[in-house]
Amino acid sequence: MKTIPVGIIQQQNTADISDNRRRIAEKVRVLAEKGAKLIVNQELHDSLYFCQTEHVELCSLATPIPGDITDFYSALAAECGVVLVTSLFERRAAGLYHNTAVVFEADGSIAGKYRKMHIPDDPAYYEKFYFTPGDLGFKPIDTSVGRLGVLVCWDQWYPEAARLMALAGADLLIYPTAIGWESSDTPEEQARQRDAWVTIQRAHAVANGLPVVSVNRVGHESDPSGQTGGIQFWGTSFVTGPQGEFLYKAGDREEATEIIDIDMHRSEQVRRWWPFLRDRRIEAYGDITRRYID
Repeated sequence: MKTIPVGIIQQQNTADISDNRRRIAEKVRVLAEKGAKLIVNQELHDSLYFCQTEHVELCSLATPIPGDITDFYSALAAECGVVLVTSLFERRAAGLYHNTAVVFEADGSIAGKYRKMHIPDDPAYYEKFYFTPGDLGFKPIDTSVGRLGVLVCWDQWYPEAARLMALAGADLLIYPTAIGWESSDTPEEQARQRDAWVTIQRAHAVANGLPVVSVNRVGHESDPSGQTGGIQFWGTSFVTGPQGEFLYKAGDREEATEIIDIDMHRSEQVRRWWPFLRDRRIEAYGDITRRYID
């Protein structure tokens, strides 16, 4: 497919899981009617971002894959005839959970899944309490619209993850995301954080000659413990071309749905102009697998 019409869903979630899912379905249907062939959701889109606290009871939110929840998104993808990127809390076994992106083919079948590899553990982002690092590697998922290099949130800070997806033949990089500001951050610090987040992902596009689709949640979510002022998710979902050029950028306060046409032929051309993969000195990179070079 030379041009991929990509739909993005930037949504503000509530504690009502069924309502969150209903609103996602409505937006998927609208985007599909307008011509989207690939639709990308934000990270952990069915619920509030529950990792602000550490409570074992919240593990009950996890779902087996396949299961009832994947049946819901499978039927939605088939109904709309779209490739659908979802982000789910996977129950692999009792006490063993993953932050997992599941990609559905346009016929409703599961095209593949990716388990988040890099797991943060910061104030209000206590993901190591819930998620085991992924064990599926950095492998693109083959779909009818192309090979999708799906990564998740904290993965977006790591050039190694983007590079390995590119080396495995990904046609574009996709990042379902949940990131925002903590209440004590100054406006200046807020600006630095969001600018860094945008810049690192644009750099992945440039370094690999691939489009990037980054979809973040939006809105304020309270800290149930009351220890912080909660998280103001900063939205700013965006799509870039293979030179890091913005094709679309959402606002930081409101929900957004949009279709962005990605010209895949341009990626081919950019890689011919800037053949970074050709000029890599792979024989000199052995130390990259070390934790630190003392």
